[in-house]
Amino acid sequence: MRILPFFIQLLAAELHQSAKDANEKKTMNTHLHVLEGYTNLYRIWPDKVLGEQIKILLDNFFEHFIDKETHHLALFFDENWNAKGDLVSYGHDIEATWLLLEAAEVIGDEASIKKIKEITTAMADATSTGIDVDGGLWYEYKPAENHLVKEKHWWVQAEAMVGFFNAWQISGDDKYLNISLKNWEFVKTKILDKQNGEWFWGIDENGGVMPGQDKSGIWKCPYHNSRVMLELAGRIAVNN
Repeated sequence: MRILPFFIQLLAAELHQSAKDANEKKTMNTHLHVLEGYTNLYRIWPDKVLGEQIKILLDNFFEHFIDKETHHLALFFDENWNAKGDLVSYGHDIEATWLLLEAAEVIGDEASIKKIKEITTAMADATSTGIDVDGGLWYEYKPAENHLVKEKHWWVQAEAMVGFFNAWQISGDDKYLNISLKNWEFVKTKILDKQNGEWFWGIDENGGVMPGQDKSGIWKCPYHNSRVMLELAGRIAVNN
């Protein structure tokens, strides 16, 4: 009987999803993917209370997660919405732009649609600072250390393709379309495993496949890369 309270206390103290995450009570990534799940549920079950929860999540992004000065996402917060750290995650920055717009459109919230469209290009521009000359998007940047994490993970490239395409659809500025297309060329050249199928985990700063990483496992599956293909197929069809 004494063991149970110990484990409850242990679980309460360990809040991070992985070793890469800060051990904080509120995380941007959790909110983003709960939002995505709620949005797709609302498509088939347009429940009023569910719609209200989606609106609350959108407001959390507008009020807390999107930095109004840098237009990057703040990733970690304590229970009182105090930001913890200044880590920049380029993949999440660009992923959020299109997932937030999708959620707002699905529930028909015109005010939120307007808000996200107004800041999408600013967030895309902030993300573009992480684009390498080969079209690949770097993983993370640590401002406090002025350190760029020179890895190009598969999911970051997938989100770049959709996010910059979305920025082009909103703005009509071809620079975003060109970033999306060049990123796709990078994926075909470096990330796609043409011999065995699927996408590699990522590419290191020397252009080689990152060693020792799963092709599929607890943190990698066809989620991001399958979704990007379906999403872009639909968007391209609309624009043709």
